[in-house]
Amino acid sequence: MQRYGMVLKVRPEKFEEYKSLHAAVWPDVLKMITECKIRNYSIYHKDGYLFSYFEYVGTDFAADMARMAADATTQRWWAVCMPCQDPLPTRAPGEWWANMEEVFHCP
Repeated sequence: MQRYGMVLKVRPEKFEEYKSLHAAVWPDVLKMITECKIRNYSIYHKDGYLFSYFEYVGTDFAADMARMAADATTQRWWAVCMPCQDPLPTRAPGEWWANMEEVFHCP
């Protein structure tokens, strides 16, 4: 199992919309998340930043993320959510959510 932390900003004028969307995530989006071997997925908010945490329990993260990205329902979900988000300018090429380095873990 691999833990992931990611961050981006939420547009202040879109924060309530973003919360509403995530209060009722589309069932097929949740199903795809599970099928792509993501567990314990949470998103937190503080001072305009969104922090995402999840655990990946598969063996080929890149392939599972490509599968998720190819899913038509997930693409529609992202199209609804992305206007609420403001990715960090320091993110790596190809990232929307910026990956974070884990610097401490207490099992």
